[in-house]
Amino acid sequence: MRREDNENVQADTLVEQEETVDAEAPAAPVQQEVAPVAQAEQAEQPAEAEAKPVKRPKSTAKKTRTVELTLTVTGTADGEWQADLVHGTKRVVQGLAISAAAVSRAAKELHDDIAGGIDEVIETARAQHRTRMEELEAELAKVKAALAELSD
Repeated sequence: MRREDNENVQADTLVEQEETVDAEAPAAPVQQEVAPVAQAEQAEQPAEAEAKPVKRPKSTAKKTRTVELTLTVTGTADGEWQADLVHGTKRVVQGLAISAAAVSRAAKELHDDIAGGIDEVIETARAQHRTRMEELEAELAKVKAALAELSD
């Protein structure tokens, strides 16, 4: 129940008690009933005062100006890589083609965890290219053999 509603209910109860008390006894007992309510309200006030946050003095430390640069490096399973660079909200470079070797070197310079993830992607692309190369070499051998038969 809200505090206001609670006070209204208590006030209504006190009015009913006053009417009953007026008929039976002097008004002094009603005064005693009001006193605990007033004490409860006074007890709540210090708790509310303590809830206010204490203001801290402002820091005198020099604030460091940060520069927001976002470099996004995107790679495909085929091993094609590109970079986008954004300075704040301004796009500086978009879709710049870069080599897998350059991506690998840059990743190694940044951190070993980054290099490990990128090297896995590059190795997967290498494996796919080797497989494709072997398929093309087999096909080239068949074409050379067919050409040799036609030449005889």
